[in-house]
Amino acid sequence: MKCRINNPMGEILIDTDVIAKYAGTIAVECFGIVGMASINMKDGLVKLLRKESLSNGINVTIDENRICIDFHVIVSYGVSISAVSDNLIETVKYKVEEFTGVPVERVNIYVEGVRVID
Repeated sequence: MKCRINNPMGEILIDTDVIAKYAGTIAVECFGIVGMASINMKDGLVKLLRKESLSNGINVTIDENRICIDFHVIVSYGVSISAVSDNLIETVKYKVEEFTGVPVERVNIYVEGVRVID
């Protein structure tokens, strides 16, 4: 699925993978986020994704030119999940809207694990 933006010069199409990668780089820079998570449905294991595959832990959907983003994250041990989530939502919403010019309707966060950071 692609995001469509019409302007006087023509049409711009943004692939959801581009938005997912951009949102992933923003997310890992947020305080308290260790990284994106991938869930193996077969055995229920949660795996921390490498920087190259951040978009695998993110699902972007576009409905009537409004963006919805689902994050599957691993957070740092000892942080307030509520505060980290609020910060992530606010930062991603602002930066993705600025990047695409399309409103972000919703950001859903699924905390899949907690990791102790050295």
